[in-house]
Amino acid sequence: MDLNLQFPAGWLNARNIKFAQGYTQPAPRDFVGFGPLTEPESLAVYNFTLQHNFRLVLAYHSQGEVIYWQFQNYNPPDALFIGTQFSNFSGYSLESTPYNSSFAGFKDWFIQDYNRPGYTIEVGLGENPLPLSQFDKIYNDNISILVLGAIL
Repeated sequence: MDLNLQFPAGWLNARNIKFAQGYTQPAPRDFVGFGPLTEPESLAVYNFTLQHNFRLVLAYHSQGEVIYWQFQNYNPPDALFIGTQFSNFSGYSLESTPYNSSFAGFKDWFIQDYNRPGYTIEVGLGENPLPLSQFDKIYNDNISILVLGAIL
């Protein structure tokens, strides 16, 4: 089960895309599940978010040294500006989310329901799991994002 494909932000679109790619049953990745928020881990993140007044969210993933900042046509105030700052500090490129990856994610749901900035930050390069030898670089690339995100 892909826990980041469990959120109610275009979940049916994600299901159609992943099923077309062959992910139609439980697997180590890319399976959207049987409905949004069916997995306890995703439901816990969802409920935790509902109980707090977050100004923005950061969803960390491990592939590509890129920051995704959009969901569909939503444009939360300051989202591009903040994303540009994160990009400048980290050296990661700031990009629009590729269409086939642009549904049912945590940041997608947050942007959709709160109209506040949300980011998927893809750290590291290579095949998962990333080697521990990348830890220092990932930490140094991202510490400024974490500090800036905490004070905004």
